[in-house]
Amino acid sequence: MTRRTTRAALILAGAGAIVVMLTPFGTAGDVAGLVAIVLGTVLAAPAAREGQGGWWGLLGSGAVLSILGAIVSLASDSAGGILALVGGVAVLVAVALGFPA
Repeated sequence: MTRRTTRAALILAGAGAIVVMLTPFGTAGDVAGLVAIVLGTVLAAPAAREGQGGWWGLLGSGAVLSILGAIVSLASDSAGGILALVGGVAVLVAVALGFPA
């Protein structure tokens, strides 16, 4: 996997995390942000297999927590919001750690 592809995937996941955490565009924005997080995580997966993927577990966990937060928020807004926030922070930390120089 090229550095350019890894960078693009991580930028996509990071942008999705920011949209989910700040919710500037309402529900449609949240859904688009979750799609961006998942797509960025999947596209960054090959970089994890190349030996530089210590950050990928954190990225995957953040994606799962963000999705879980969206599901839980259907029953409890505050609990779902906290899960989504923790997932978004995990995604952003993983993006910072995994961004190739």
